[in-house]
Amino acid sequence: MTDLDEYGRRARAWLDAHARDLPREADLQTARAFMAELYDAGYSGITWPAEYGGQGLSAAEERVFQEAARDATMPVGPFGIGLGMCGPTLLSIGTEEQKRRYVRPLLRGEEIWCQLFSEPGAGSDVASLQTRAVRDGDAWVVNGQKVWTSVGRQADFGLLIARTDPDVPKHRGITMFIVDMHDPGVTVRPLRDMTGQSHFNEIFFDDVRIAPDQVVGEVNGGWAAAVTTLLHERVSIGMGATRTERPTSFAAMSEAARSRGLLEDAAVRDQLVDLYVRERALDLFNARLSQEVRAGIQPGARGSVAKLLLAELLMNGADVASEILGPDAVAYEDGEGVVARALSFAPGMALGGGTNEIMRNIIGDRVLGLPREPQVDRTVPFRDLKVGTQVKEAGA
Repeated sequence: MTDLDEYGRRARAWLDAHARDLPREADLQTARAFMAELYDAGYSGITWPAEYGGQGLSAAEERVFQEAARDATMPVGPFGIGLGMCGPTLLSIGTEEQKRRYVRPLLRGEEIWCQLFSEPGAGSDVASLQTRAVRDGDAWVVNGQKVWTSVGRQADFGLLIARTDPDVPKHRGITMFIVDMHDPGVTVRPLRDMTGQSHFNEIFFDDVRIAPDQVVGEVNGGWAAAVTTLLHERVSIGMGATRTERPTSFAAMSEAARSRGLLEDAAVRDQLVDLYVRERALDLFNARLSQEVRAGIQPGARGSVAKLLLAELLMNGADVASEILGPDAVAYEDGEGVVARALSFAPGMALGGGTNEIMRNIIGDRVLGLPREPQVDRTVPFRDLKVGTQVKEAGA
């Protein structure tokens, strides 16, 4: 037995003892306790640097653990933004003090993070953001609004991007900050979506003071910092899907077709084949990205491919479920309605983390090397642009 075999055996034994009987939607206290146990057992931040709280192990151990955890129930949802986006951003461009202060508590589940990018007037066009940060003595003072923020109500800290210089073009006057979500100037309001749940929140900042040492990256260099986070985000979202857990997966839909006697229907078979091919393509693409990441090769803009594939897969799965299940897809009596929620949630994946259209533009520009779309506002000072509420201020 090799060292990796032994590592996998111990991981499976630990997961059997700690993750088999947990509820899929655990409460926050249970989730925090699980993260602490996961960290103490050596399975949180497996490849993250040991000097900042990670385990400092290789990609091979990470791969073995992910395989062992494939069928386990791990209530790590509240920590997904921190582990997949904020933590990697801090490790990439944070200061030494920021890494030592924030990474270990994040890995232990002691502190929850959110990402504060989208605004009512700046969704897919993130660079049009209007939340302002103005230097006032020994602090930056932030005013503005963010929206579509996951885990905003639970978060202790957030990665915020705000406009710090409106006199330069929109991509050059932005700065990234670490903001304390418990500051009295931060107001969080949940948004109930059509699934009946509140996955997202809107956040208001009223004279929130942030110390200069909480700037991530360079002042007015926040666009590059945001791109770093977005690349991590798209890889994290795209690689987060599993075939077995989705209620509209090929496995679930082929079983539904079998139980309804529809497997001999040529049209249904075609749909199931298409669903299987999409799942397999995403799995193989993610496997390649995962191997490269573990080898130290960053996927860059190819993370947008994974995110686009996932968004289209969920929509395709919803279509197949509607065809096979008919009214049963949304009319349920078991009190769970997991398929109905999956159908309601599917369109959101084509918006969150960047729309499908934005993903296609990124893939065309940066992966395929196609000519960029014309951007007539790229050299215009932000304060002269007619975007969002600025249109109203200008009387347009």
